[in-house]
Amino acid sequence: MDAKEAVQTAKKYVAELFTGEMITKIGLEEVEFNDTSSNWEVTIGFSRQWEYKSPNPIIAGLTNQPATRSYKLVCINDDSGKV
Repeated sequence: MDAKEAVQTAKKYVAELFTGEMITKIGLEEVEFNDTSSNWEVTIGFSRQWEYKSPNPIIAGLTNQPATRSYKLVCINDDSGKV
């Protein structure tokens, strides 16, 4: 597994994990390989609907209102590809 594969796996995992919460702006924040554990450590950032200053994320996006970000660290085993 390379860094690009690890990032795609992490993004997909976060998107699926938070399916019912209408998360937006899913993006890579940081990726690092841990030699000791043989894990990719991928930090994914995203926004949740209730983190916008406007109750409607579409309106908030059009008016450039900043949203608070949430971050999740996803660890992926290099050999198995399991999160």
